[in-house]
Amino acid sequence: MSDPLSRAAGVVGAYGDKRHDPSKGDSIELTTPECASFSSPDSGIKDTLPQEDENIGLMYDEAEEALLAGHEGIEEQEVLATRDMDPALSKKMHLVNNAIDEIGWTGYHWKLFVLNGFGYAVDSLLLRVQAIVQPQVGKEWNPPFARGLTVALYVGLLFGALFWGITADIMGRRLAFNTSLMMCSVCAIIAGAAPNFDALALLVSLSAFGGGGNLILDTTVFLEYLPSKHQWVLTLLAGWWSLGEIVAALVAWPLMANFSCESEADCAKADNMGWRYVWYSLGTLVFVMSLLRFLVMNLKETPKYLLGQGRDVEVVETLHYIATTYKRHCSLTAEKLSNCGVTRSSKGQNMLGTGQLKVHVQGLFSSREMGRSTLLIWLSWTLIGLAYPLYNVFLPEYLASRGARLGDGSTNTTYKNYSIVTVFGILGPVLAAYLCEVSFLGRRGTMVIGALITSQSNFPFLSKAILTLAVVFLFAYTQVRTPGQNLGFNCAITFSLNIYYGCLYAYTPEVLPSAHRATGTGVAVAFNRMMGILSAVVATVADTRTSVPIFLCAGLYIVMAIVAVLFPFEPYGRRSA
Repeated sequence: MSDPLSRAAGVVGAYGDKRHDPSKGDSIELTTPECASFSSPDSGIKDTLPQEDENIGLMYDEAEEALLAGHEGIEEQEVLATRDMDPALSKKMHLVNNAIDEIGWTGYHWKLFVLNGFGYAVDSLLLRVQAIVQPQVGKEWNPPFARGLTVALYVGLLFGALFWGITADIMGRRLAFNTSLMMCSVCAIIAGAAPNFDALALLVSLSAFGGGGNLILDTTVFLEYLPSKHQWVLTLLAGWWSLGEIVAALVAWPLMANFSCESEADCAKADNMGWRYVWYSLGTLVFVMSLLRFLVMNLKETPKYLLGQGRDVEVVETLHYIATTYKRHCSLTAEKLSNCGVTRSSKGQNMLGTGQLKVHVQGLFSSREMGRSTLLIWLSWTLIGLAYPLYNVFLPEYLASRGARLGDGSTNTTYKNYSIVTVFGILGPVLAAYLCEVSFLGRRGTMVIGALITSQSNFPFLSKAILTLAVVFLFAYTQVRTPGQNLGFNCAITFSLNIYYGCLYAYTPEVLPSAHRATGTGVAVAFNRMMGILSAVVATVADTRTSVPIFLCAGLYIVMAIVAVLFPFEPYGRRSA
């Protein structure tokens, strides 16, 4: 009889070494006995064991022992297996991923998709509300710095990203998830009653601080519960971002049209209540969203966070709670996790000291490959954080200075066009979610876009092609002269960039280690917010009639394409750590 490791290789080769292809209806076939032997009509997981072979269960027991002892096969399944320099954690993560796959997609995940989607929507809603109300606020109070609200908003978003991201790694995802939206909503409602510009700027900043961690929390919480077969849904989650913009526009449309003053010369508070009503209305909407997070589900701490903290028993309890609630099977036990060894703690000596931050930052650079991945992710968020706001600020004024007729300027035309554009923004992540699961394309590849843009078959097409498409549209956009052309190019650019954004949102947490995932994503988003502040300052002091910023934006997108080539990890076909 052959040794267990050889037999394990045979079992894995026969039953577990297979990528799934959603287009062909394939299911994931698991490599460990507790998951591979289970079959349920609702689980979406096929039974991969021949029932007539009574010895196959024993073979899988031996396979599991061999895999855990030698790490055989684990690195092929997990994106970051062994790269965190903690073999025990890698083995445990492998078992937890198997258990999550065993349970499959449930009603719990549907609730997470909606409730985490609220966070995405609020992030974009805050940005859009600020852009909508700023002109009317300026007419009423004539602040010394015209884009002061923009700076206040981005400052809040910046510190919110850092605070909630780091807090989620230190104190857990659950606390931040349940409190961030509540703080955001209360400050947003009060902002409508601000007595002066300074008070408004402070309240806008505090509201943004509360909502600033949503991009971090939503992707992190959702990913750490997702079965690997459904990791593509993380990309689809970005569609909520544009949905938030549409809601903001539709709510603001009648209020700004009917309750706004016409000019600075005659703009008393009583004649300019529209922007206040917008804050009241949307702040109340966010408050309802925050309540639903408490009422719709009892969010358990994510199993992968608990695993990084060494709380193995709670990991098992959480997964068995979901399995029991939705009548699924989960064979993971605390004993199996304990047999993998003791993991290195991700805690610092002082929970509230700098030691915690140091531990989590160092964890993002645990190896040369991991460090390179972290830096490239941060660079990508920084570049797009500068390029996209500059495009939004400079392009309309540049076109107007060249004689372009961008519309009649009426409120109805403005909001109608904006609603059309944001619909295309929703479609971008929808397409991206499909493309990222096509077996021959992966996360960063798409044959359709690649065929249109480039013929380099060995390039990571998605990131490069989508950005290249955006660059083409940007350069062509400078020739726009009619309202129809303006609307069409706006739709095309928004669609293509949201494909990239949707992928970046999902890619970032997928390739970061779970113990430090929120910190890494938080820093990335913070760099993005820094560039938002910079773009507001540049737009204020620079000449918006020159074409230089337009070509600078296009150049930044090309740099992002180059950065995408250098990403070391491809999550397609592998499970997140």
